[in-house]
Amino acid sequence: MKTYIVLLRGVMPTGKNRVPMAQLRQVLSDAGFQKVRTWIQSGNAVLQSDLPARELELRVHQLIKEHIGPELAIVVRTGNELRLMLDNNPFQGDEHPIARVFYVSFQESPSEEKVQALLAQDFGQEKLSITPTGGYMFIPQAYNDSKLSNNFLERKLGVAATTRNFNTITKMIAWAEEG
Repeated sequence: MKTYIVLLRGVMPTGKNRVPMAQLRQVLSDAGFQKVRTWIQSGNAVLQSDLPARELELRVHQLIKEHIGPELAIVVRTGNELRLMLDNNPFQGDEHPIARVFYVSFQESPSEEKVQALLAQDFGQEKLSITPTGGYMFIPQAYNDSKLSNNFLERKLGVAATTRNFNTITKMIAWAEEG
């Protein structure tokens, strides 16, 4: 069995995308996944499965839709894949406080043409980088006041994505390493 980190896109504490973490743990455990853990009301889970990552994304999507209701994009990564994402962060140093860097995991790789068109845009003080390991947004002001966002990237790139901060990714990696 392989340990995976399951990132749910767009989970909210209330409303149409509400996914109670206790219910998610139960649904995933009942489906045969092992060592299922969720973290707060954040749309993050760690579990063990024999399925390949893409099949796991589809299965978790189906289970959530059938048993909880919301239709959400699911992105699955290993701890090593997320660690590589952290290690490849292009926005480091004093001029880029880690609390203002946001990490974007794409469900599938966006087209190179769309990536290049997007990277050619000027975002002012905000910065965007897209690499083979994921996307990186440096947003010095409040995230809600930013032009860059998960929704913006999904629209421009035509792929599902989910965004996390450094603390959340670090926590999920630690859980995955605990096995």
